[in-house]
Amino acid sequence: MKQFSLFLFSLFFSCTAWSQQTLKSNSTYKITYWRSSDGKPKEDRNPTVVIAGANQSLISTSTILDGKGKFPFEQSIINKPDNILFQIADLSENNQISAADSSSISKQVYEFSNETKVILGYTCKKAKTIVNSNTIELWYAADAGIKAAPTVLGQNLGLVLEQVRNGNSFVTATKIEEVKNTKPINLNTLKLTDGLSYKDLLWKSRFTTLSIFRDETINFIDKPQSNDSVFKFSGGTVIVRKVKFPELQTNPNVFVDLTEQSNGDAYDRTGSVFIIPTDKNISLMDALKSSIKNLPIYENGNGKQYQGVVATSNYNPVIELMRFFTPFGVGKYNNLKLKDKIWADKVYYRQDVSELFPLMNGKEVWVAVFIGNYDKGGHKVSLNVTLHNGGRPKPEKAVIMPLFNSTNVMEMAGQEYATMFSNDKGLEVSFTLDKDIKDAKLRYITTGHGGWGGGDEFVQRKNTIWLDGKEAFGFVPWRQDCGSYRLSNPASGNFETGLSSSDLSRSNWCPGTVTNPNIIDLGNLKAGKHTIKVSIPMGPPQGSSSSAWNVSGVLLGTE
Repeated sequence: MKQFSLFLFSLFFSCTAWSQQTLKSNSTYKITYWRSSDGKPKEDRNPTVVIAGANQSLISTSTILDGKGKFPFEQSIINKPDNILFQIADLSENNQISAADSSSISKQVYEFSNETKVILGYTCKKAKTIVNSNTIELWYAADAGIKAAPTVLGQNLGLVLEQVRNGNSFVTATKIEEVKNTKPINLNTLKLTDGLSYKDLLWKSRFTTLSIFRDETINFIDKPQSNDSVFKFSGGTVIVRKVKFPELQTNPNVFVDLTEQSNGDAYDRTGSVFIIPTDKNISLMDALKSSIKNLPIYENGNGKQYQGVVATSNYNPVIELMRFFTPFGVGKYNNLKLKDKIWADKVYYRQDVSELFPLMNGKEVWVAVFIGNYDKGGHKVSLNVTLHNGGRPKPEKAVIMPLFNSTNVMEMAGQEYATMFSNDKGLEVSFTLDKDIKDAKLRYITTGHGGWGGGDEFVQRKNTIWLDGKEAFGFVPWRQDCGSYRLSNPASGNFETGLSSSDLSRSNWCPGTVTNPNIIDLGNLKAGKHTIKVSIPMGPPQGSSSSAWNVSGVLLGTE
């Protein structure tokens, strides 16, 4: 398409300004439209340009026609008089896609008005239509001699010189020029695909997708089988892969996308997507490959030892990208029918992790997924990371410091449950800043677990964050929207009260959902030693069952 654009540009040297006259139906015209949001004329740096002829109209922009279009870019051609719409997208220098639609123009319906307006000397009438709840007004000259419009709308009305969306967004013609010596585009050279595939390919070309895992099983077996790229540890409940992230000079929006369905396990399980830091002498990879004994021990005086929970001088805990919870058996147990319930085939989790991207930018990192379960079938997951470049400048000297993570991702290898909140000290970590940092924040994720009906999964408990001995933040993490996700929970138990187990409110999580992080403002921090403490009044054990709290914390800021 780029060659086609340059070809058109070569024809524009012979243009004659034209306005306030009847246009010749057998000639070709270049019509320039400017966009504005307040109805007042102002310069448009990349105006819409329509090349309108008797047999064909091209809808493009000035930068594309000048050969300066930024990939991906899209243009439309209306073939006349049959009004077939051809959409053409250049995804890259040598990758072009296209689709044809023979019905969208003919299906347009308008409400006509007696109102008139003069634009470029032409008396225009008004037609109105509704598109996706948006009111579109088209001002068109019925007797201009040609038919054209700046969008697909109004191609049959006449010469559309202004399009107004919802009364405040304008596309207005500013110039009409006759173009000499031009020919229609040969549409037979286009390689067409169906309309839905066209839209999907165009959408996906606008961002970078890193496929991390594809239909990988996370289950519990004696000897999990790794391959040359995907490693399975801790009885198969942790999958790990080394991923090379592209180096970007901007600050993109970054999303984690996870798809999950049951492959045998029917229960709601804790899941986590995380990065394994390897910048210090010891990492979780050492423990996964060898033994949990490789991890440093955290003790707070309650008589238990917690492996790999807090940062030390030679160890960084894992950095949690996303905390998620599997639903009750989606996919595998969709055969458990209930009237008026159509179960989801799988569950989709998606979370913005842009604030952590500087940690990955241009680097190779270990990316892992954990689902705690005891089932040989377990779960199937797919994981993507998508990078959406919005052109924001790269943050200056970003600080990303993992401080703690009490989620026992090596549960099946003997890692202790997070019961350290049974005494007043709770979880405490000290860290040293080499330089002052500005606008410090704690990215904090917390969920309560265990203890059956009277345990912390179902009891509200205040989480308090202390910075250097002073309370910095306190809140009660609680989710009351779990019933919204009933259609993802086919194997959920139903009680005599008429409730499903998946309906019940919980300590910051619901079966089949993501738990969002709290971004806690800590202010500016001076260089030197600091201490962060997390305290939670955790409930006592109930028989053989005890409560636990999975918390993770990463310090964010800029130098």
